[in-house]
Amino acid sequence: MSSKKSIYIKKADGELELFSSKKLANSLRRAGASETLVQEVITNIESWIVDGVTTKKIYGRAFSILRKKERSRAARYSLKKAIMELGPTGYPFENFMGKLFEAQGYNVEVGKVLNGKCVTHEVDVIATKEKEQHFVECKYYNSQGKYASVRVPLYIRSRVNDIIDAKRIEGFDDYEFFGWIATNTRFTEDAMNYGLCSGLKLISWDFPKENSIKKIVEENNLFPLTTLTELTKSQKEQFLAKGVVMCKELYDDSALFSLISIKGKQISRVKKEIADLLE
Repeated sequence: MSSKKSIYIKKADGELELFSSKKLANSLRRAGASETLVQEVITNIESWIVDGVTTKKIYGRAFSILRKKERSRAARYSLKKAIMELGPTGYPFENFMGKLFEAQGYNVEVGKVLNGKCVTHEVDVIATKEKEQHFVECKYYNSQGKYASVRVPLYIRSRVNDIIDAKRIEGFDDYEFFGWIATNTRFTEDAMNYGLCSGLKLISWDFPKENSIKKIVEENNLFPLTTLTELTKSQKEQFLAKGVVMCKELYDDSALFSLISIKGKQISRVKKEIADLLE
């Protein structure tokens, strides 16, 4: 793009930013696309892009090219969108976060009610390992442009404190307790500052950089089934409604396909895509 005029594109929150072919290329490489395919996508996008086009449209065009060439690479490239599709209720996102903790050696419970010192609280994810226990509140949003505001950590800090007070009364003095907020989008600056200052652990799509949702998923092949291009939107929603969230679940247990109406040839295609994705 260096020989062409600067192009400004519109992000999900409405903010304009300078289009970077390098940034797009890096996202394609992270998805495992070959250098030849990366250059093909970049050339196509550069020949088409205009001022004011949305990042959503750029993603859609790049995804379409990838899908025609290498489905498993398209699946990896669609990770951010796939996590946005863990809705609309938010419960699949809670299950998904539970799976991330399980992969790190925690015993996990999802959607449990705990006694606080003052009132009871429904906790989205409880993750326990040895003498530490984590209480995770999951904030799922349907739009990438919507961020978790400062009201979220203000509320969660008080809830976690009430639960911890009850645990101390119950005799869990030798345990360490941690409060978490997990979101599929991002935190506002105030939310991040207050959350971290008050002792909460925060995790979002790209925060913290060394242990973000994106990084955990990619490094451990913990892809949600919403990444799969061989499943229709309806089929994905049916699986999620049955509590099936991860690609690996489908790959390891073929009996899960019987939960919804999928024919043999499609099952083979889905399992091949998963195998390529987890390679």
